[in-house]
Amino acid sequence: MSADAVKQTIEAGKAIAGIELGSTRIKTVLIDEDHVPIASGSYDWENKLDGHIWTYSLEDIWKGLQGSYQDMVRDVKEKYGAEVKKLAAIGFSAMMHGYMAFDSQDQLLVPFRTWRNTITGQAADELTKLFQYNIPQRWSIAHLYQAILNGEEDVKDVAYFTTLSGYIHWQLTGQRVLGIGDASGMFPINIQDKDFDSGMIEKFDELVKDKGYPWKLRQIMPQVLTAGEDAGTLTEEGAKRLDPSGALEAGIPVCPPEGDAGTGMAATNSVAVRTGNVSAGTSVFAMIVLEKELSKVHTEIDMVTTPSGSLVAMAHANNCTSDLNAWVSIFREFSEAMGMKVDMNQLFGTLYNKALEGDPDCGGLLSYGYYSGENIIPVDEGRPVFVRTPESRFNLANFMRAHLYAALGALKIGMDILVKEEKIQIDKILGHGGLFKTPGVGQRIMAAAMQAPVSVMETAGEGGAWGIALLAAYEVLREEDETLESYLADKVFAGNEGVRMEPDAGDVAGFETFIERFKNGLSIEQEAIRKMR
Repeated sequence: MSADAVKQTIEAGKAIAGIELGSTRIKTVLIDEDHVPIASGSYDWENKLDGHIWTYSLEDIWKGLQGSYQDMVRDVKEKYGAEVKKLAAIGFSAMMHGYMAFDSQDQLLVPFRTWRNTITGQAADELTKLFQYNIPQRWSIAHLYQAILNGEEDVKDVAYFTTLSGYIHWQLTGQRVLGIGDASGMFPINIQDKDFDSGMIEKFDELVKDKGYPWKLRQIMPQVLTAGEDAGTLTEEGAKRLDPSGALEAGIPVCPPEGDAGTGMAATNSVAVRTGNVSAGTSVFAMIVLEKELSKVHTEIDMVTTPSGSLVAMAHANNCTSDLNAWVSIFREFSEAMGMKVDMNQLFGTLYNKALEGDPDCGGLLSYGYYSGENIIPVDEGRPVFVRTPESRFNLANFMRAHLYAALGALKIGMDILVKEEKIQIDKILGHGGLFKTPGVGQRIMAAAMQAPVSVMETAGEGGAWGIALLAAYEVLREEDETLESYLADKVFAGNEGVRMEPDAGDVAGFETFIERFKNGLSIEQEAIRKMR
């Protein structure tokens, strides 16, 4: 589409926007009616450790949301000389899970507790046993029940609790709703009913009955919606809150808010059974759409859903590229100290490609890049550790390869449960996220970890913001009775399968050797946590 045609689309209010609040960046993507990105904006931010709680402040949330949107508006102005006043639709997504609880006056009761916290172990264990359904520590219900176990006074005042995407949507539309994919990270979903499991809700209410709280669980939870259902429109107040300049008009349809897992599935066309996607950035998760239920409960595996409500097995690790990025930053500091100005994209590319020259098993090197605790493996706090023996082959290539492997270590342990124990079938896996920015490297390492072919599309760099924009487009452009699976396959991804890479046998064998060493050496990480407390 020509620049003039894009300008006409924007000025006619036919463009569609998606905004995703990720761990380190809030990204806005504007697409045309053909689902092609035509403008984007971003805002960098970081979570903070407040006491022992990983959190983002409300002030940072709104400053970042507005900043990302305004950056997209500037991009539109520079590229097309147009002003964004109307949109055909918009959608909001964010990091899944976590806990945002509000009182009857809509005041936040405690700081936002993000997915990154590993402070709900007792609650998660007890609820898993009660429901006979895996409840990970980061799920909203685990946070609520842990607050009850802790005797936190604010629990009696909870009038509503939700996720970050649900909070944003509520504030901008007035609707207390949540997309089913994000909702499946709050509380278990009944796949047939496409709603929170009523039997488990009853069990929870009975569990806390003696506390005498003035609420029942279902009363303080959002309404669950599937992709395409009416989730309200942008209010006058909401439009001004998103765009304080006042240019953006109210009344824009807003699709059900989703989590980053759901938008990742949409952005990679991984919503059909036997397909999967893996998102690798600050955290990493792999999601496989299942043909049937797993044979038993695995505490390492989350059971969530696609945005349309199909059952998904999810292996999620809290840590992925943070430690890897920190080491790259050390190389940048060295370069600058030597008087060399280095482009970060070039530096990442150089170091990542160097890793491919390393030994398949990383030459005996070992790394645990944990900035925070993990759920798949028994680590309750973060302590990045790099280990080698005198006999290890310590060189740059092996050093970088070890950190790339380590970034996927916990994920691989989870995926091995699905592939080796549950024998699930995977027809294709699509990758997206920062790990895949350097062509061919992250993709090759991921294929070895997953022992399956991994494809990366040109649009992978757009990530979840593009994914939620696609869900917003589905809201307003779909045909009657058209499924999300058909819409994505026929109207968005037709003919685009991405660049496919098969796993290299040597890499697979090397990763298997590394992961056994990784599991056997976990006591090193645990001892570091004990001694450095």
